[in-house]
Amino acid sequence: MDASPSLIYNSPMLNPRDPPLTEALLTRALAGMILSSSGWRGIFAASGDEEDPEPELSPPCGIIAAAGAAVFADFLKTLGAGPPVLILGRDTRPTGKETADLMLRAFLGSGCTLRYTGIAAAPEIMAYARAALGPGPGGFCYISASHNPIGHNGLKFGLNDGGVLGGAGAEGLIRALGDYLKKEDPIGRVMALLNRAGEDRLREVYREEGAVKQEALRAYRLFSRELIAGSAAEQVLGAMAGGLAAHPLGIAADFNGSARTVSIDREFCQSLGIRFNAVNGAPGEIVHGIIPEGPSLEQCRRLLEDLHARDPSFLLGYVPDCDGDRGNLVVWDGGGARPLEAQEVFALSCAAELAHLVWTGELRCHGDRPLVKAAVAVNGPTSLRIDRIAEAFGVRVFRAEVGEANVVNLARRLRNEGYLVRILGEGSNGGNITHPSAVRDPLATIFALVKLLTIRRGSGPGDPRGLFDIWRERAIKIRQNSEKNPADPAKIPQSIEEGAGKPADYTLSDIIASLPSFATTPVSAPEAKLRISTGDHALLKEKYQGIFKQEWNQHRDDLLTRWGIADWEGRACIGSEELRNLSRFGCAQTGGLRVVFKNRGGREIAFIWMRGSRTEPVFRIMADAEGSPELERTLIRWQQSMVIKADAEAGVKG
Repeated sequence: MDASPSLIYNSPMLNPRDPPLTEALLTRALAGMILSSSGWRGIFAASGDEEDPEPELSPPCGIIAAAGAAVFADFLKTLGAGPPVLILGRDTRPTGKETADLMLRAFLGSGCTLRYTGIAAAPEIMAYARAALGPGPGGFCYISASHNPIGHNGLKFGLNDGGVLGGAGAEGLIRALGDYLKKEDPIGRVMALLNRAGEDRLREVYREEGAVKQEALRAYRLFSRELIAGSAAEQVLGAMAGGLAAHPLGIAADFNGSARTVSIDREFCQSLGIRFNAVNGAPGEIVHGIIPEGPSLEQCRRLLEDLHARDPSFLLGYVPDCDGDRGNLVVWDGGGARPLEAQEVFALSCAAELAHLVWTGELRCHGDRPLVKAAVAVNGPTSLRIDRIAEAFGVRVFRAEVGEANVVNLARRLRNEGYLVRILGEGSNGGNITHPSAVRDPLATIFALVKLLTIRRGSGPGDPRGLFDIWRERAIKIRQNSEKNPADPAKIPQSIEEGAGKPADYTLSDIIASLPSFATTPVSAPEAKLRISTGDHALLKEKYQGIFKQEWNQHRDDLLTRWGIADWEGRACIGSEELRNLSRFGCAQTGGLRVVFKNRGGREIAFIWMRGSRTEPVFRIMADAEGSPELERTLIRWQQSMVIKADAEAGVKG
């Protein structure tokens, strides 16, 4: 539990050791932050070093955080009568404690009724907001920079439905922050706001922190059962229990000192009969990189190998980021433990959750034709393997711009249009969002695989087969119906065909092997991140269009002969919308631009993609290709070359 600091903010000096805080320093700090619908992020460490593990907070960032609390409180007041009810929580970053104290004071000074959870995982505080906040003006604020380096921190704002504020609401809040800090004497106004909080009210909020945290855990525990089991809770949980009794399962976790160290993970898994083992389980015990990719998965991989050697039931492992809304997986795949790529994780989750809908009877078909409208909502760079999986279930795929809020808003719109949308997410970034959640959650991801492994046969209210058997029949059909081309002979893995007649006889390796065969550039790959000089991304994309068309004409015969690529189409994802058949690539503005490649029959078989990051100072590119790692390598090198040329041309014009 956080202890209440006694410091009263009665001067522009947040700390006597700091230099005087000036408006110029404040302006510079704000310019260095990235503000988007994905949250506000910047280097909060006082040293300015993004790898600094010390808790001392940058004074300008402290002022910005307090101003953010003020403008969010004002926004909540527009939603209804009465004082806004606000839930505040944080992850385990070193600067989080002091940032939280400033924001508590600012929210109290703004007249909010406040509940402070202390350290809480992002999905936990969002579940708590759904359960605890009534219909009046209310929301939550979460202090975190997600997967950014340890010296960073940031803010996410959300409403009483548990979802992060996105779209026009997020943009309006960013404008309000800018207006607040441009007015006369912003530092003095923030100091006055902080001193309006009242020390007695602040101490009361800190005293209630433990009880609020327990309320949040209870809400998250109940919500997680709903998330995993869906509309057929008794049947799903019962089938899982029966499967675990016959096929015991163990899960390894490397918490890396994240907010999940004090969440429900261990207790929740063990309550359902799953064996659980974790390392780096103390809050703030951050021992390796925060982003759960590449080297950051190695300790979990070794842990899973050690556990499996002693107990073969240990088949899965996961590593969350600092706020605990994302967990990338390590699996026991035959001869050893290995990390799954982000796109593999999302594909497995989609196969599991669509099979879940068939198993429960929610997704009914007449032959190959679904009797209900169903969809999957994804971001632009999500692999085409998701389109193959969805197609096998008669489900449509819709795309939005990168950013969790964009995908969540797209899914909401689709539900309003009558679609059944159980699963959504950003395939390029790992993890998944399972309705009714509005955020990624490692437990949702882990339990998608747990359901595939444990719900085997015999008890489905809508289908007597197990989840993997439902998916496996469709996986075989995908491969049998796939057009054969020189890049991909579309062979069906022997293990899938052999297991087709034995519904209970399969392994995790069989499940992984059943996925459609695609090669995709990992988001963490060095070639996926470029440094460009052009600030005008619309201009960059206009230049890129000319270069692409010229090179397409040069290479089209070779692309057709070697890879079966006969045509292309430009598409852009902006917010929650996808624009197709682009005549001008510059229309994508700062959104994602995708060039989709098609074979002679018009089937989409590959794409290249680009977009400037809103959370990191990089320009991201990627390629996705059916069947052929060589084609993916060819496309990513081509994409890299064209973007670099476009950047040079745009720089000359600028």
